[in-house]
Amino acid sequence: MSGNSSDDGNNRETAVTIDFAKKYAESEQFKAVFREGMALVEATAAYLDGDGRREARALEQNAALAYASESMRLTTRLMQLASWLLIRRAVTEGEMTPFEALEQNNRIALKPFDESERSAHFEALPTSLKDLIDTTNRLLVRVVKIDHMLSDEPNDDVPKIGNPLGVQMARLSAAFDNDI
Repeated sequence: MSGNSSDDGNNRETAVTIDFAKKYAESEQFKAVFREGMALVEATAAYLDGDGRREARALEQNAALAYASESMRLTTRLMQLASWLLIRRAVTEGEMTPFEALEQNNRIALKPFDESERSAHFEALPTSLKDLIDTTNRLLVRVVKIDHMLSDEPNDDVPKIGNPLGVQMARLSAAFDNDI
């Protein structure tokens, strides 16, 4: 028996790299997050155009100002969320290249609600608005985690090598601009 590992059928040099972002975007989990996000956008729009307007008119002046501010923040976060979801879906469906998606994603600031940003009159806001803010925040936290997970994919500048040591050696070589 020779020391050649390529004869044992476990040749890692020819291992196939799996595009996790593409696989995830095609998954039922992504489709569920997509549906949830888009339904939340629709529910929020319906609320703000209907019951929300009526509830806002009944608020005292400071609470009405807080309502306007919080609803604007909510709308902004939901539009960023919807953009992220639509970009991911567009790549999966071949409507956008991964490079184009990366350029577009860099324009999106996915940022969950920070408790310190709440206005002093937050508690005076209608329960429906506070519920939408909380639901959006929970979804955004999940999407930010997904985004980080997907963006931690191997760098395209590093050769696709099945051997983890080979990947690290290639990174070291690139960092020190020489062959190790």
